[in-house]
Amino acid sequence: MPPDDGRDSAFRRADDERDSAFRRADDERDSRLRRPDDESATPLSPDRPHRASLRFDYLDERRARIVARSVGVEVGEIDADRSGATVERDGDAVVVRVAAADLVALRAGLNTWTRLVSVAERAIDAASAADA
Repeated sequence: MPPDDGRDSAFRRADDERDSAFRRADDERDSRLRRPDDESATPLSPDRPHRASLRFDYLDERRARIVARSVGVEVGEIDADRSGATVERDGDAVVVRVAAADLVALRAGLNTWTRLVSVAERAIDAASAADA
């Protein structure tokens, strides 16, 4: 093994700085997902009294961040008149909150978000397997 001429530590430092920048950007994005500018437009409005939360725990924060980012883009896109959802990352967990006007819409929303998270997890696994 060749002696460390400083390049390895410079690469590690650059990787750490890049990862730190990505984490800051992700945290800013996560905070925007949790606090919509127009509170009246929130998917969890009072006219949707039936609510449920799904919590997906992961081994590390990186995986939770990837899943939250992957499914978070769907917030507001797949909401219907009868249901809506929010997505947030809580450390090494992803929390999806679903609210609906009735129980049928709540069940449909829970099924949809569970499927979306499952697809994101399988995509991560496939990408990890391809890198190995």
